[in-house]
Amino acid sequence: MKGENRKALRVGKTKIIMHMKNLKLFLMGLAVSAFFASCSITYPVNATSNSVGSKVGKSKATCYLSVLCFDQDASIKSAAKNGGITKISTVDINYGNILGIIVTWETIVTGE
Repeated sequence: MKGENRKALRVGKTKIIMHMKNLKLFLMGLAVSAFFASCSITYPVNATSNSVGSKVGKSKATCYLSVLCFDQDASIKSAAKNGGITKISTVDINYGNILGIIVTWETIVTGE
């Protein structure tokens, strides 16, 4: 009788260990899929007839849950001001999204 109880306990511990290994694998898979679900894209917004200058200005805004932005400024005007640009030649916007939780907008301005 004693030998049977020990065997039952050993099987029970093995099952618990297997469940923990499966949980770890599941959580690692979830983390990897969350990493690959984030995306970033840069697309052109505007171009003028001014020559492409050597100056680059950037402005950035980060929002949480896609709506909580807390007084951020990613405008073309602030990007030009940050780069010391008076004649704008191109404007690009870089958009980044991590599962809709953290969203970033970055305006990139080039010119003289």
